[in-house]
Amino acid sequence: MSSWHSRLDWQWRNHFNFDHFEILRAIGKGSFGKVCIVQKNDTKKMYAMKYMNKQKCVERNEVRNVFKELQIMQGLEHPFLVNLWYSFQDEEDMFMVVDLLLGGDLRYHLQQNVHFKEETVKLFICELVMALDYLQNQRIIHRDMKPDNILLDEHGHVHITDFNIAAMLPRETQITTMAGTKPYMAPEMFSSRKGAGYSFAVDWWSLGVTAYELLRGRRPYHIRSSTSSKEIVHTFETTVVTYPSAWSQEMVSLLKKLLEPNPDQRFSQLSDVQNFPYMNDINWDAVFQKRLIPGFIPNVCCVFQNDTVI
Repeated sequence: MSSWHSRLDWQWRNHFNFDHFEILRAIGKGSFGKVCIVQKNDTKKMYAMKYMNKQKCVERNEVRNVFKELQIMQGLEHPFLVNLWYSFQDEEDMFMVVDLLLGGDLRYHLQQNVHFKEETVKLFICELVMALDYLQNQRIIHRDMKPDNILLDEHGHVHITDFNIAAMLPRETQITTMAGTKPYMAPEMFSSRKGAGYSFAVDWWSLGVTAYELLRGRRPYHIRSSTSSKEIVHTFETTVVTYPSAWSQEMVSLLKKLLEPNPDQRFSQLSDVQNFPYMNDINWDAVFQKRLIPGFIPNVCCVFQNDTVI
C-alpha cells in the first residue's frame, strides 16, 4: 500500500482522522465499502462518512477514478451539491465525509410510485440548473445526471452526488470519450462523425430526461443500458417524444428546449432558463437560499428503513 501513501500525501491535506468522529449507525453499502452516519466530536454536526476499501479499488482498477473524484470534490461547495468536508485514510480504507442527506434519492421515490407534481419538478429544475451553472463555471461536466444521483435533504431540496465519472474540461476543448448511463446520455455522445465531441450541454440533456421521467414515471426515449449505440442513434432519429396534454404548455416548451437534439440550440446556460417566460415568477435569490418550499417532503423514517441514504 506504500504507493497509495505517496500519492495521497498531497490529496489528503486536512488533519483529521477517524477519532474526530463518532459513528452513529450504518445506512448503506456501496461498491467499495459502507456508508455511516457520523457526528463530529467537537461541533456535534452530523455527516455521512463513506468508507472505500483500498484493496477493492485496486482490484477493480478504480484508483484513478477515486482520486479524480476526490480532486474534483475538494474544489466544490454549493447548496445543491453533496459537498465533501473532510477526507483521510488508514491502512485499509479511505474515508470521505460528506453532507448528510436524509431524504433518499429520486430513483427510490420513483420506485415508490411517487407522483411528482409539476410545481415540484419546476423547483427541482431551478435548483439543478443553479448547480449545473456552478459546475460549468468550474469547468466540470458531471456526465451522470440521473434520478439515482440526485439526493433530497429532509426538506425536499435536491443535491447532485457521485462525481465518479465527472470530467474537467480545459477551455475551448471538447471531450470525445464515452461515459455515462445510456438512457440519460445526449445524442452528441453517440456521434460517429470523426472528431465529434461534446461539452457541458450533455448534462442539460440529462436534466431534461430526468425531469420528464419525474413527471411521467418513464423516460422520453425507450433506451436501456444494454441498448447498442447504433440502436440508440436510430431511436433518436425516429422517435417523436410525446407530452401528456395534462402538462402545462410552458413546462412542455421548457422540456423541449432541454431535450433539443442539437447541442448548439439546447438550453445549456442558467440565463437560458432564467429568461424563459415560464420562470418569470421565480425569485432566484430565494431558490439559492432554499427559501422556496418544495412541494414534496420526503418521509425520512421510511427512507431510513430502506437504507437508501448515501
